[in-house]
Amino acid sequence: MKARLVIPLIIIYFISFQAKSQLFITQGGETSFFSETPLENISALNKQVAAIINTSTSEVAVRIQNVAFHFPNKLMEEHFNENYMESEKYPNSTFKGKIQEVIDFKKEGVYDVSAKGILEMHGVKQERVIKGKLTVGKEQLTFVGNFDVKLADHKIEIPTLVMAKIAESLTVKNHFVFTQKK
Repeated sequence: MKARLVIPLIIIYFISFQAKSQLFITQGGETSFFSETPLENISALNKQVAAIINTSTSEVAVRIQNVAFHFPNKLMEEHFNENYMESEKYPNSTFKGKIQEVIDFKKEGVYDVSAKGILEMHGVKQERVIKGKLTVGKEQLTFVGNFDVKLADHKIEIPTLVMAKIAESLTVKNHFVFTQKK
């Protein structure tokens, strides 16, 4: 009787261990954005981005806490959180998708990748393809990629008074170093 119970438990443990070993995570990914206008440039950096890649399914998930973006100017940071992103109402921006290319995650190298999925920002979900470079190393994965976000696509309104100071589209840059979940 004990053998009947022990064998299924070992199989469940092995399957869950194997599934975990295919997950690569980061809690310290970096996302930044830049807005350029003739009157003023605005930049911000977030070094607390959580992201995960499941190498067995090529699924990707990213979660960004909006209040963790830091600006050179504290007033810009306050306006970003209160007036534009409404960070109390929409605390996170997320991306959930899947890498479209077939990647051999056991073979070291640099791969051009595109992840197709849903970007949710300011409560608005939009299908996106995010492109970048994925470096497969011995014990880590590194993703570097840029994409543009039109504020109007996510219903982020810019008051007429400051419209000349904020670009209609922002360049978003990502740099994530993933380690294998053990």
